[in-house]
Amino acid sequence: VQLQASGGGLVQAGDSLRLSCAASVRSFSTFNMGWFRQAPGKEREFVATISGRGTSTAYADSLKGRFTISKDNAENTVYLQMTSLKPEDTAVYYCAARKSVSSWSRISSTYDYWGQGTQVTVSS
Repeated sequence: VQLQASGGGLVQAGDSLRLSCAASVRSFSTFNMGWFRQAPGKEREFVATISGRGTSTAYADSLKGRFTISKDNAENTVYLQMTSLKPEDTAVYYCAARKSVSSWSRISSTYDYWGQGTQVTVSS
């Protein structure tokens, strides 16, 4: 399984950005996908997750209402729509995958596959 994240960049506070993560895998609908992020000097933290079928999602409490995760199983791609970005959202964003059809996980150690990360920088 290979994951390729893209869509990061330099934006201003208040802007929106959509990250994509393309997966080279068969039966993408059987994979639970997650987004995590890591800011300089901080530990990797959970952002959002979506079940294999895309019917169930979960978010970090602090990000609810601003970030939206979605999954296109026909295109083998998971998205993270980010709105009202803040400087504290600056981080490297990683997508991750684990084999699961109906459940999701907030725990990074439960994910088996990781993308290379895409940098998001929000200026004030």
